[in-house]
Amino acid sequence: MAKQSKTESLQIEKPLVYDRIVVKAGTRLLTGGSDRLDLGQMATLVGQMARLHQKGVQVLLVSSGAVAAGRQALGLPRERKEIPFRQVLAAVGQARLMQAYENLFAEHEITVAQALLTRGDVADRLGYLNIRNTLLALLDVRVIPIINENDVVAVEELQGEIFGDNDNLSAMVANLVDADLLVMLGEVEGMYTADPHRDPNAHLIERVEKIDAPIESLAGGSSDSQARGGMATKIEAARLATASGVATVIASGHQSDVLIRLAYGESLGTFFHPAANKMDSRKRWMLSGLSTRGQIVVDAGAVIALSNSHRSLLPAGVKKVKGSFNRGDIIAILDSQGLQLACGIANYGSQDIAIIRGQRSDHIEKLLGYHYGDEIVHRNNMVLL
Repeated sequence: MAKQSKTESLQIEKPLVYDRIVVKAGTRLLTGGSDRLDLGQMATLVGQMARLHQKGVQVLLVSSGAVAAGRQALGLPRERKEIPFRQVLAAVGQARLMQAYENLFAEHEITVAQALLTRGDVADRLGYLNIRNTLLALLDVRVIPIINENDVVAVEELQGEIFGDNDNLSAMVANLVDADLLVMLGEVEGMYTADPHRDPNAHLIERVEKIDAPIESLAGGSSDSQARGGMATKIEAARLATASGVATVIASGHQSDVLIRLAYGESLGTFFHPAANKMDSRKRWMLSGLSTRGQIVVDAGAVIALSNSHRSLLPAGVKKVKGSFNRGDIIAILDSQGLQLACGIANYGSQDIAIIRGQRSDHIEKLLGYHYGDEIVHRNNMVLL
């Protein structure tokens, strides 16, 4: 009788832990650091996703690689990096990237769909809901959505200012569809205490309960000219996903059966613990940050009131207003060190808050001549990070 593999034994002994998984595959993983797609590596990942799909797991794939595929098709060197040229590469490569995935998934008799998103698509509430409904409908008919930033339109992403090699886009997708798990696959095994290539004493951080300043300080930038995202963007993505109630893992895509093992609850890479409770769609949209119009900085007392007691934000706790926004806009709430604590819907515009900040709530009408409520942001319209 043939000896069972570790993965086969795991499948028999343990039930699946996650029902809906978003997988993000980075550029370096899909190309092996070369100028072309590594179809062997892609086939390995597709095979794992197909096995999960066949077991009833809903899988969404956020894939980089369009620019690399375009460079391969045109036979051009890496030296040219200007934005219009990268948009040309993305336009040429996106079709080839999708064709590769379509062929690979067809071998498992799985239908795929392409979804190209931009920041503007999800910034407004209606767009957010439309995309969510489409993705969920695709999952209902057992189609695997393959998602990418629309590089031809979204210049900001190519400059590395918005999604950062799809890391934050993958968190946004997890937020959109209320996923159970987000897996960001790359070349590295996870998050380390230091750069393992430079520090022999660096060790893997297996579990992160909360993304705080010390964790953020461990993240560095990307030194690779192909891959746009580094550990810093992955931490940003993990912050959004976990705050939305989505468990998140950063792991190496080269580990044997990495997706299968994670789906069964095995500890691999770095696991980021999710918030205790899932959020409703409205709060997840607010938390996404894509609709944020401005920021307010609060004092230490307000930090305690918000974080520990989940109270409303009053004018007395506001120290500074950043940006221009109107009543009803979504704003970010920061502490004095610049760390975001929450986001919410403003009861007053930025000009009004600049006048009433630091004041008692019963002075608002005297200072402004009108009164929309005692709170700058009411606790029912606020999401804590």
